[in-house]
Amino acid sequence: MNLSLDKRIVAVVGHFGSGKTEFCVNYALERAKTSNKTALIDLDIANPYFRSREKRSLLESTGIKVFGSFYQSEITAELPALTANARFPLEDKTYKVTVDVGGDASGSMILIQFFKYFVEGDYELLCVINKNRPETASMEGALSHIDRIEKETGLKITGLINNTHLLRETSVDDIIRGYRFCQEISEELKIPIRFSCCPVLLYEELCRKDISAAMKDGILPVALHMRETWLDKKP
Repeated sequence: MNLSLDKRIVAVVGHFGSGKTEFCVNYALERAKTSNKTALIDLDIANPYFRSREKRSLLESTGIKVFGSFYQSEITAELPALTANARFPLEDKTYKVTVDVGGDASGSMILIQFFKYFVEGDYELLCVINKNRPETASMEGALSHIDRIEKETGLKITGLINNTHLLRETSVDDIIRGYRFCQEISEELKIPIRFSCCPVLLYEELCRKDISAAMKDGILPVALHMRETWLDKKP
C-alpha cells in the first residue's frame, strides 16, 4: 500500500455499516509499521456497535495509543462519554493520528469541537463508500451523504475510500465495481480515491486483475478484526 500521501491526522467518516471502523483499525495497524508514535482516537460515541476502542488490546499491543471513551471496561464502552485527553495526540505533532468519527452527518458533528486541529495540508478527511449499502448505493445518495457531512462539520472531504464489500461473501468483482463507482464520485466532486479495501484472502487475486496502477497502489488488505466469525454463520 502506498502511504506517500499519508498526512499526520487522518479522520475517517462513513455511513453506518460502511466498514469505517474496520478500515480505521486496519489503517492504524498499517501506520504503526512505519511510525513508532501512532494513535487512534475513537470519536464514534453515538454508535453502540463495532467501536474501534473495543480493539484496545490489539492496538496497544502494536504500540498504538488509544483514546476515546472515558470508560475503559467493555461493559461501559457504549456510554457516550469522551475523555479529555483525546486531544493529546492531536496537539502533539510527533504523533500520526487516525480518527474514527461518528457514522453519519449527525455523528460527524463531534469534529466541530476539534476544528482547530484540522489545519489545511496537515490532515485528510476521508469518506468510506460502500456501494452495497442502500444509503450510498446511488450517486444521488453518496453525494447527498458527503454534502451533509461537509455542512455539519464545516470541513471538506479530501478523499474517498472504496470499501464495497459483503463481509465474508465479498468478491474481487465487488471491489472493482465499487472502485468504478467511486471514480464517478471522484470525477463529480474533484476529490481523489485514496484507498480500496480488500479482504486479506482476496489481495493476491485482486492484484492479478487488469486494474489501473492507481487502484493497485491504493489497495489496503483488510483483516476482519471487528466482525466475530459467529456473526456470519448461517442458521
